[in-house]
Amino acid sequence: MLGRLYEKWMFAWETALTTRDTNRIVRPLEWGFDWLGEFAPEPPAGSQETDLERMVRINEDIVVRSDEFFSYKTPTDFRLEERHPLLFPTNVRPETLAEEAEMRRRAATGETPKVEFLRFTSPVASKYPENDVVNARWYPAAASAKKGKPKQAMIVMPQWNADAFSHNALCTLFNRSGISALRLSKPYHDIRRPAELERSDYAVSSNIGRTAAACQQAVVDIRSCIDWLESQGYEDFGVLGTSLGSCYAFIAAAHDPRLKVCAFNHASTNFGDVVWTGQSTRHIRAAFEQAGLSREDVSQVFKAVSPSFYMEKFAAHPKRVLVVHATYDLTFLREFSLEVLASFKKHSVDFVSKVLPCGHYTTGETPYKFLDGWYLGTFVHRAFRKLHSVG
Repeated sequence: MLGRLYEKWMFAWETALTTRDTNRIVRPLEWGFDWLGEFAPEPPAGSQETDLERMVRINEDIVVRSDEFFSYKTPTDFRLEERHPLLFPTNVRPETLAEEAEMRRRAATGETPKVEFLRFTSPVASKYPENDVVNARWYPAAASAKKGKPKQAMIVMPQWNADAFSHNALCTLFNRSGISALRLSKPYHDIRRPAELERSDYAVSSNIGRTAAACQQAVVDIRSCIDWLESQGYEDFGVLGTSLGSCYAFIAAAHDPRLKVCAFNHASTNFGDVVWTGQSTRHIRAAFEQAGLSREDVSQVFKAVSPSFYMEKFAAHPKRVLVVHATYDLTFLREFSLEVLASFKKHSVDFVSKVLPCGHYTTGETPYKFLDGWYLGTFVHRAFRKLHSVG
């Protein structure tokens, strides 16, 4: 009885959190072939292939040639810049806008100190110049905390529509263990968000090609950050991703064996299934339904950005892995997270599973955020310590 009441209360809370923002926009379906460059050649003359069939074929080709799709040239313009941190919120609630205004005022008057950000040009170009300058807040661990062990670093990828302060506390937590961190702004997020947007809509949308290109860019940006860290003498690398960030982090780790510590904070197997069933993406599903697409269609056109199709690559190199999922998740349904765990077992991945008694959005609420932080922080600390102990 108490369990059912708790479930009902949790689902109501989760729903309230996912419906409080009023600036989700239903945009029409766009195939976005123009975003995929050489991976989306024109159909042969006289072809009877539909746009849906063409996009499915392209996705299958990308999966087969994923090493090419996620390949890149190391940037040559890495630089550290100092500036005042700002919020860059994605909602228009009065309290959030007031917080942003106060932060801008404090920055203008010099009341807040400047901090360092790693900047460089993304090897994957989009159609938005502001999006193509990668941004990662730099959290170097103190020399005293790193003494006697290799230089170790985490790349942190927050959730979809995260503001610029999301996950910063995790970075400072890692610093206490002597682990440096780069808190990476995902494509179309915070300072990288085009001025025409209130939310980070172009990262996941009803423009299918652009959504795939955003994932390609995110994966390549992660790998470029490792290149910079290596140039600074770092030897051991890990990645932490939450929600959409966990998808990007997984695909990056599948294609880059340097990532030996992986923490996935909410995980799922098929990108299209999440888009179709999740509360957070109901406006995108609406666009697909209006265009006459089915759940199976959406699953097929998002193969290229679905972790399930890269599981063998992921398992091919040794990693220490954490998966955190939530029992009452209405965005990444619990069944999808259990599929991840089953696939890890099937492929003999060295993983740890932790379960939160909440939902997707409520993970960021008290007290669940502290439990989540404990799981993530202790895992990363122990995983890097084990790397050090085995040399």
